[in-house]
Amino acid sequence: MAVEQARIHIIPKPWGRTDLRPWNAYQDPLTAVGEARFERADSSAPQPTLLLKLIFTDEPLSIQGHPDEQLARSIGLVHGKCEAWYVLAATADARIAVGLKQQLDPAQLQACIRDGTIAERVQWHAVRAGDCTLVPPDSIRAIGAGLVIVEVQQRADATLRLFEHGRRRELHIDMAVAAASARQSERHTAPRKLTAARTLLVANPHFVLERMTLAPGVVRELDAAAETWLFILAGAGQVDSIEVEAGNAVFLDGEPARIEVGANRLQCLVAYARSVPAPYLLRRANGMRVPDPARGPSRASLRVESVPASRAAPAEEAP
Repeated sequence: MAVEQARIHIIPKPWGRTDLRPWNAYQDPLTAVGEARFERADSSAPQPTLLLKLIFTDEPLSIQGHPDEQLARSIGLVHGKCEAWYVLAATADARIAVGLKQQLDPAQLQACIRDGTIAERVQWHAVRAGDCTLVPPDSIRAIGAGLVIVEVQQRADATLRLFEHGRRRELHIDMAVAAASARQSERHTAPRKLTAARTLLVANPHFVLERMTLAPGVVRELDAAAETWLFILAGAGQVDSIEVEAGNAVFLDGEPARIEVGANRLQCLVAYARSVPAPYLLRRANGMRVPDPARGPSRASLRVESVPASRAAPAEEAP
């Protein structure tokens, strides 16, 4: 059982940024940072099954693939790597890619990786702040320059590179072909309102990602029965005894937490280890449940891919 303010592990990357503000206080003109990983307060505590991190890009990342559960186990890994990306900030020309422009068979995919034309085959699309994308483990994917992204993923270090942008790192051609689906990009679906405070962004067999918005002065109890990460997007408040503001993260596991909202609206991402949305994630201060009005598992299992923020304006729950 735990309610902990997450500690931050800064990771330099050649494609990263030298100034991470306002999401992190780091700034150093000599060292570019690409990732800020959130970890449990106690480094000796058991590792969570989910990994929460921020990605900062001034240059495009490599084009990659990740193994699914079956392939991961066949090569000695515990599990595959499913991800979700939530855009915090984006320049006007920022892009991401998930999937290909057209279907390729394995031989064609291997040829495109070897001659570098895979970079022309991926399906790029523009993104802006508030967009959310589910990235299944077998998808060919890429993150472009000019982005700040919250990534939620299965905790697995199994990156298979298909293309590098001038950086001399090994490509994993045969394994990438085995891992990647050479299908076209999938049709996008919209976020779904669960309650006045909760919007479902992603639900998959490994985790659920929601956006939660609470009005000033609201007091709620978050029922973190499953392993849960809370990332603050905007506003300030208190999670149990932990003071939080934009850019902070809290780890919870098996223990409810009291959320007290400050003078401004509190907006956060909630990621937890379930396959469908928790029906009673929030309770009011008097103990009354705030239910999910959805009916049936098929509606609870929606995926979201690059949905424009304008289609999913945040709502909020009044006291």
